[in-house]
Amino acid sequence: LAMLNHTEVSEFILLGLTDIQRLQHFFFISFLLLYLISLLGNGVIVTTVISEPRLHTPMYFFLWNLSYLDIFYSTVTVPNTLIGFLFGHQPISLAGCLAQHYFFHFLGSTEAVLLATMAYDRYMAICNPLYYTLVMSPRTCLLLAVASWSIGFVHAMMQSIMTSQLNFCGHNHIHHFFCDIKSLLNLACSSTSLNMTLLNVTTSIALGPFILIVLSYLYIICFLFQKVQSQEERWKPFSTCASHVTVVALMYIPLFFNYTPPSSGGSSKRDMQVSVTYSAITPALNPLIYTLRNQEVRYALNKMLGRKL
Repeated sequence: LAMLNHTEVSEFILLGLTDIQRLQHFFFISFLLLYLISLLGNGVIVTTVISEPRLHTPMYFFLWNLSYLDIFYSTVTVPNTLIGFLFGHQPISLAGCLAQHYFFHFLGSTEAVLLATMAYDRYMAICNPLYYTLVMSPRTCLLLAVASWSIGFVHAMMQSIMTSQLNFCGHNHIHHFFCDIKSLLNLACSSTSLNMTLLNVTTSIALGPFILIVLSYLYIICFLFQKVQSQEERWKPFSTCASHVTVVALMYIPLFFNYTPPSSGGSSKRDMQVSVTYSAITPALNPLIYTLRNQEVRYALNKMLGRKL
């Protein structure tokens, strides 16, 4: 009996967003559209930034990185979710679950750091324009991008190593559409206190990039109100930041809603609904935000498509 109670789980069943057949069809179409928009939109930005010499600047180099991230970020969860909508509850192996968990955290934390890097770039461009080209040299930009990806890699590796040490036995149903860390901790039959401590620490560290973003924009606002008299002159720099601020809000608000405070309990249904925002909706919206609000990107797109403004 003791042996039966501690049967090791080799696969999980992802229960998905809903059991209602009609809703599953609606969600399938919605997620498929979002995924295609994400692939197409971010792919277009990557191609445009590479092919247009006018966009070979620090700001667009970081945008290029962000678009690459969003392609991979949505690919980690959405294709598997689409299969679940078509065939019902989706089985996923323990190894597959850990891999999905790793890449989700890797790409998500990389994006959080990259958004802080982009905020610093805007701060330098607006508040220190004379030193901008000197400070934000191609070498510095490359180092900042590598640092963003490296921090994401280390953070995800720590989370995955700790999660892989857990024992799973008995229940194997995950009330989610992907292998979320909180859902996995709820299913573990070994102690999760160390995992919870790490989740608390890493969530606190994740606040770091957000604080840097807030400080960058506070400096920008103070600088513009102190040094720039004309309202029109003030609006120009603000307009270059508007897209970035929108993307930051779309990324951070759902994340804070789900992981602050990072308890293993709470409403799994609410967490799942919020997760849809940053796993499927945000990667699809980011390219639209940057193309619709950015004149240089629109010009480059028109040029690439062979149209005249």
